[in-house]
Amino acid sequence: MTEPDRPPRQTAANWILAGLIAAFGLVVFVVTVRDGRADSALLFVALPTTLAAALALLPGRTAHGRVFVVTTIALLLSAVALHEGAICVILAAPLVYAVSHGTTALIRALRDTSRSYAVLAVPLLLLPGLEGSGLAPRLAPDQSVEVVRVVALPADQVTARLAAGPRPTPVRSVPLRLLGVPTPGQVSGDGLDPGDRWMFGYHGSAHGPGGHLLAEVETADAGRIGFRFVEDSSITARWFRWRHAELSWRAVDERHTEVRIRVDYTRGLDPSWYFGPIQQVLLGAGTGHLLDMMTLR
Repeated sequence: MTEPDRPPRQTAANWILAGLIAAFGLVVFVVTVRDGRADSALLFVALPTTLAAALALLPGRTAHGRVFVVTTIALLLSAVALHEGAICVILAAPLVYAVSHGTTALIRALRDTSRSYAVLAVPLLLLPGLEGSGLAPRLAPDQSVEVVRVVALPADQVTARLAAGPRPTPVRSVPLRLLGVPTPGQVSGDGLDPGDRWMFGYHGSAHGPGGHLLAEVETADAGRIGFRFVEDSSITARWFRWRHAELSWRAVDERHTEVRIRVDYTRGLDPSWYFGPIQQVLLGAGTGHLLDMMTLR
């Protein structure tokens, strides 16, 4: 074997650094899970970063291959241990693989440099994973989504359909159907007066027990109602928390009405730069499904 073909040798520094990184990541991860914050960025960023950092420091030419295998196993085991469903694995997988392989490439580049102080950059790789863990603040967790739809109905018929309340209906949204996002399977309640309540029940699935969401009419004006959320034991509460909703409608002409619904919620997943846009898209599709449930298509 010629010199260029020889794999890099193990050194004491490699093992010490890899051990420290792995130990730190493991301790923080266990503490986070015990505190009920397993859905934070630690699961989706810090864990794969720690695995990648530890493995990338080992000698060999197939570091990316080992990182891919171990990351995949860790991702699937996390899904089982934390009772997550396929939707969480699918949504998190691109981020996890990108972080793992990006960390691997950076660690190997730092290992090959002749400047010993370059290893100081390694702990910085964990910083993006601290968002939402309690060790670092959350970035813009309060978000809003708005859906506007013009329906071929006069305003008085729209009012009547809203007053009748929502009813379960098949999901039309392609993203919601492909990901198997939980949607209400049982709905009760009606009315547009303050104090009227709408209850949305969810069936249990791979994500966990179904639970329910109870919304109450808080304010009511001509062509506008506001909802507050009284109870939320629904299956979706682990990913986001409903804060407020406002539904308004106005006549465009004699045969068409514009319906507008705005929902304010608190995102439950971090990091914000990744899960913020994803939840924005899915909540927008879910809000559109609510209009479908009131036959406003």
